[in-house]
Amino acid sequence: MHSHHTGHTAHTVQSTPEDAGVLADVAALRPAGGPWRLSGPAGEPVVLPEALVELLTAAATGLAQGCAVTLTRHEQTVTTQEAADLLGVSRPTLVRLLDAGLLPYDQPARHRRLLLRDVLAFQATRHHDDQP
Repeated sequence: MHSHHTGHTAHTVQSTPEDAGVLADVAALRPAGGPWRLSGPAGEPVVLPEALVELLTAAATGLAQGCAVTLTRHEQTVTTQEAADLLGVSRPTLVRLLDAGLLPYDQPARHRRLLLRDVLAFQATRHHDDQP
């Protein structure tokens, strides 16, 4: 499969119960903040970018809870269906959000495209609204 032909590829992992303690420890490191450092194969220090730290802690949290975790690679733009899936809404609901001007989009051709960062930013504001 040529990855440049597909919008995204997915990789799913699950952990063993024996790993749960270590995974929970990794997940718990996140609120402390500060940079994460790894050692490379030859012991060279590597400082992880914030995006990777966020990914690792999210994965560790899910795995520690006994869930399988899927990492999906997206293009920087997503289709309306992909955006709907990310937000956990139906495609018609997403289209209503677009029509209401709540989410920016581009329409270079027949199909609307959304920037992934816009979808994620919208998702973040919705999660804040859900808090009691």
